[in-house]
Amino acid sequence: MKYLHTMVRVADIDTSLKFYCDALGMREVRRNEYPQGRFTLVFLAAPESPDAEVELTYNWDPEEYGEGRNFGHLAFAVDDIYAACQRLADHGVTINRPPRDGRMAFVRSPDGISVELLQKGEAQAPAEPWASMENTGHW
Repeated sequence: MKYLHTMVRVADIDTSLKFYCDALGMREVRRNEYPQGRFTLVFLAAPESPDAEVELTYNWDPEEYGEGRNFGHLAFAVDDIYAACQRLADHGVTINRPPRDGRMAFVRSPDGISVELLQKGEAQAPAEPWASMENTGHW
């Protein structure tokens, strides 16, 4: 058995790509348009995990999906948790659970998908402004 991908439904493909690619650092691998089914599939991968894909499903006809908290979250290992959070914040992303411990943070995609960031290897030493930041919202 081989893990293929995780699918998440998105409301706005451009906003989602700005989050997943520009802010989070993933790359678009391929895109398939299905006019007969009125949807688009965009497959993304993290640079160091090209075989573990995230499939963004964009239905052309608007739908309300809700938060889908039973989904859980996507998780990515990052080289520098502080730099990753700063890059996300610079793109206007709220850091819902800051990396106070130098190890873990949570953010949410434009569609409310919870994304966990984990420091590769050992946790970094606590550092400001992250160490004193409070949680925001939920993840």
